[in-house]
Amino acid sequence: MAGNTAFMIAGAGLAGAKAAQTLRAEGFDGPVVLLGEEQERPYERPPLSKGYLMGTAERESVYAHPPHWYAEHDVELRLGTTVTGIDPAGHTLTLDDGSRHGYAKLLLTTGSAPLPLPVPGADFGGVHYLRRLADSDALKETLRTAGRIVVIGGGWIGLETTAAARAAGVEVTLLEMAELPLLRVLGREVAQVFAALHTDHGVTLRCGVRVAEITGAGGRADGVRLADGTHIPADAVVVGVGIAPCSGLAEAAGLDVDNGVLVDAQLRSSHPDIHAAGDVANAFHPLLGRHLRVEHWANALHQPQTAARAMLGQDVNYDRLPYFFTDQYDLGMEYTGHVEPDGYDQVVFRGNPEAREFIAFWLSDGRVLAGMNVNIWDVTDPIRALVTSGRRIDPGRLADASVPLADLLDAPGTAA
Repeated sequence: MAGNTAFMIAGAGLAGAKAAQTLRAEGFDGPVVLLGEEQERPYERPPLSKGYLMGTAERESVYAHPPHWYAEHDVELRLGTTVTGIDPAGHTLTLDDGSRHGYAKLLLTTGSAPLPLPVPGADFGGVHYLRRLADSDALKETLRTAGRIVVIGGGWIGLETTAAARAAGVEVTLLEMAELPLLRVLGREVAQVFAALHTDHGVTLRCGVRVAEITGAGGRADGVRLADGTHIPADAVVVGVGIAPCSGLAEAAGLDVDNGVLVDAQLRSSHPDIHAAGDVANAFHPLLGRHLRVEHWANALHQPQTAARAMLGQDVNYDRLPYFFTDQYDLGMEYTGHVEPDGYDQVVFRGNPEAREFIAFWLSDGRVLAGMNVNIWDVTDPIRALVTSGRRIDPGRLADASVPLADLLDAPGTAA
């Protein structure tokens, strides 16, 4: 493997692949080494709970690059390889085969891992987590044969998996600890839209419940028992209760870690020659004025491009607003911006939430913090402009669909 002139990337997911691509596009002609634990070449994760799981997207469509791309661009792709240690002072990595390799610059794109469900029976066969391509393959096969499943967790993965299961004709009971799915993410006003969406499609939604155990027979799950003693039979169980950043390598190496690897706006860690991007990076966002760890696809796509340029010595900052999307049943949605659970004082709807064709805006002191367009398209740019402007916007005009979003910034307003 390459020596201490190499730019090495630990983590061969979408973020790692895009970093390697950017290094070559920016003219770096030194060694580039991309290390991944899986045997699969880098792929995108959104299809695993959307089109690929539902069978509407082919397997090849999930990969970041064609198989020949890495050799053609002189990127050394080493799959089935785990980085077990980092020596920042010595600029070396240790791999699972015991070998040590020097680097000039290192990018951590180690991603995140699903949180395990801490109850008896969670290790039974037929209990699914959805993070890797192999997980999606296994769940897809389950949905072909199962008559009923229980989904634990009403976050994005839980809801998208539920929608895929219903599309396959499987009965679904969705369990959520909070009063509504996505309550912490979206707040009550918009979370109610997603709750109604799923109940309208035949999902049994049980909120405010706690799981006591996963029951089973012969080593396989056959249901879920709640804390109140209720038993819900199931042919399989899907767990989606959150993810945690894979920052153990960085912490063991002495880097600053707090809910991920702490990095600045250039995605540089507490060691100047180590950067981090994607799910594992808790990055300072210059527009929001705080550190933020974002677990969505757009971040894994764009953030490593900034990291790669910073590694090359370019004067760049990552200041893109968080963006994510979902597709469930006949609902398509895009979300731009960032809102803390208690960080807004008003939600303004433009359109009809009951018809699931609207834009929702989260405001604080009259300023737009985020916007979500549901079954309305080509509005991401004006929503982003409203957020980044920092101006107070009249809520009445914001709600008035006859007023183009772009015109809202032309009206008199108050700057931040």
